[in-house]
Amino acid sequence: MAERAVRRRHPLTEGLRATAQSSSDTEHDTPASRLPLARGQGAHSQPLGYGESPRTSRIVLAVLTALAFVLRFYKLSHPDEVVYVSRQPSLRLPTLTPSSFDEVHFGKFAAYYVKREYYFDVHPPLAKLLLALAAWFVGFDGEFEFDTIGDSYTANHVPYVGIRALPAILGSLTVPIVYAIMKESGYPTIVAAFSAAIVLFDNAHIAQTRLILLDAQLVFFMALSIYSYIRFRKVRYSEFTQQWWFWLLATGFNLACTLGCKMVGLFTFTTIGICVLVDLWDILDIRKGHSMQYFWTHFGARAGALIVFPFIIYLSFFWIHFAILTQSGPGDTFMSPAFQETLKGNELLLNSQEIRYYDTIVMKHKETKAFLHSHPDKYPLRYADGRISSQGQQVTAYTHNDTNNHWQVIPTKALPTTGRGRIVRHNDVIQLRHVATNTNLLTHDVASPHMATNQEFTTWPVDDNTRHNDTLFIVELVDGEPNEVWKTKAGYFYLTHVPTRVHMWTHAKPLPEWGFKQQEINGNKKTPDKSFIWLVDQIISDETGADLQNRTEPVVEKPVKKMNFFRKWAELQVLMLQHNAGLTASHPYASNPIAWPYLFSGISFWTQNDTKMQIYFIGNIIGWWVASTSIFIYIGMLVGDLIGRRRGEELIPDNVRNRLWNSGGMFVVAWAAHYFPFFLMNRQLFLHHYLPAHLCSALVAGSVFNFMITENINYPVSVAGPATRLRPLQRTDIGKQAALVTAGFSLAMVLGLVFLGPLTYGTPGLDGDQVNTRRVLSSWTLHFAGKKTHDVSG
Repeated sequence: MAERAVRRRHPLTEGLRATAQSSSDTEHDTPASRLPLARGQGAHSQPLGYGESPRTSRIVLAVLTALAFVLRFYKLSHPDEVVYVSRQPSLRLPTLTPSSFDEVHFGKFAAYYVKREYYFDVHPPLAKLLLALAAWFVGFDGEFEFDTIGDSYTANHVPYVGIRALPAILGSLTVPIVYAIMKESGYPTIVAAFSAAIVLFDNAHIAQTRLILLDAQLVFFMALSIYSYIRFRKVRYSEFTQQWWFWLLATGFNLACTLGCKMVGLFTFTTIGICVLVDLWDILDIRKGHSMQYFWTHFGARAGALIVFPFIIYLSFFWIHFAILTQSGPGDTFMSPAFQETLKGNELLLNSQEIRYYDTIVMKHKETKAFLHSHPDKYPLRYADGRISSQGQQVTAYTHNDTNNHWQVIPTKALPTTGRGRIVRHNDVIQLRHVATNTNLLTHDVASPHMATNQEFTTWPVDDNTRHNDTLFIVELVDGEPNEVWKTKAGYFYLTHVPTRVHMWTHAKPLPEWGFKQQEINGNKKTPDKSFIWLVDQIISDETGADLQNRTEPVVEKPVKKMNFFRKWAELQVLMLQHNAGLTASHPYASNPIAWPYLFSGISFWTQNDTKMQIYFIGNIIGWWVASTSIFIYIGMLVGDLIGRRRGEELIPDNVRNRLWNSGGMFVVAWAAHYFPFFLMNRQLFLHHYLPAHLCSALVAGSVFNFMITENINYPVSVAGPATRLRPLQRTDIGKQAALVTAGFSLAMVLGLVFLGPLTYGTPGLDGDQVNTRRVLSSWTLHFAGKKTHDVSG
């Protein structure tokens, strides 16, 4: 009994253990000829893939690949203008900024690489580097900057077809990778072709891979990551051999490339990570006779190859990114002054000036671009909520530059007569004198106009020293070093009040009429963040009143400054995450993840009003619905089997169950890891975010198809008691059925592709009524649709 208990562990535990395993385990564990057969089962009931001709598999692979290239390169030159998210006037949609499905966006980035001008984007650089490489290879000079939506590529002599070819090639190669994943997982050729057909004939995958976008690269490397890990699992018994290491490192490399395209590549890391954890849990099993040293050796190998190695590769993408983008560009202002001064031609490097005591300066809030301002008008005695003010002189933030923005830097320590000792430095304590009213900046424990928790800012007469301490402020340079010089443009700083330690702050909410609708300045007690940052915009004059707006200094060519690579990388990573999380504005084509599996909404990529052409991003509804439904069928099969086993019924033989848990389980884990995290995101989401999960659902569909057509028929269950079983079908019959189902499904997919083809390729020829017929779901917002008439008689 004890032996039997070891051999028959709980199916859920067995399934979790097997999720990370390729279903081709039997190739290595036991030769096919010695597989245990179920009662009443003959040799003809071996899985359909056994004994297949390798030549047949190669022919199918070649046909699938050729079709993929044809479908993705068909009319690749159309449209010959910059594709952008379109707006349908009847929908009254807001003006849109470039989005993640705009050639305006990513074509521009390729141009910046060619011209080596620094830009900022929320995505890692690999996919854009590949686009830039393609652009450089086809002779693009970068002068066309994709600034105006709808601009003609042809008229501007842009080799756009060569740039679009890069995602088209990778999108085409994704199809044979899907086929190879299924084959390496032990599925027969007909089943592998079934899964590949779902991606091959899908309108959404085709549309996304024909434009200058990033998702083709992302999906390609994601599929490669799954493929390489399955290859690694197939050679797991040849541990630490050259082939073992090759496929393990290949998995790590492909994972790094996936993350290097988009941050959602972390979902692929999650997929492989879950499989690795299950794998290590299996190795830890003492019943397999493994020592802890053996376990830690495997743990170290996987940690090095799947964490450390990918991290190094990921870093290398940014090293290349920084090495290319050495010139000042539109992305400068996103970065810190120290970062900006590493770029040739940057304004901070060229024009920043040292600030000396008694200089008259103009200060600007970095976030709102408003100037620190004051004027003789006083705060009202009472605010609208009944609170009482100090009735002091108003201090505000004003978006226009005038003489009331001039402040003189006053020292609080003895200064040398001349020399660099008169330069203001990090952590110096200063006073700020408002030149126009001859008063000093002051804050005190009086509530500000808008915020009862924050301190009011006002001024105090220069000749009255009774409140001297309340006029003292510390200049704290952002990431400042000891004795670092305070500079214009580059010297980002916090202004901190000495007695109360509050920080000068402003926000966009305007003051009432008594404050001339200017911004409130107040003292904020919170820990400083980016909204607390100020900078000196310019120097007006020195203590003699001499005009120093263009201070004459020795002409010295300023060398480009150096910055540690890891500091640059860390700064960019933080900004990428912050701006990505900040994409929360509404968008007419944004959608909830719940709508993606069944295509409840799409995205209008492009329209041409004159010819009434449009590109509408939507999937092949046949393939998507089959793939999505397969997820639920798969889960239902496993739940039913678990319940049956709980009741002592062997509904599925062990070897069939292992196949379902092994590869099918991994595919479901991959689908879930690439889908469910989007429900946790509070940002704009679109249908194209589902493409990686859709590919995984195509793999699940193949697994379910394999069970229903081949293995379920091969292993019939009892219908009249243990002694009576259905006679298994012959192998040839099963093969014919599988081929007929695959052929019929592929034909249906082709018909679906052709039906939606004009919307996928943006070809002309559809009148309003024909557009209406292609609105399969009423939620699709198609352009140029004819008005539907309704019979209102009677």
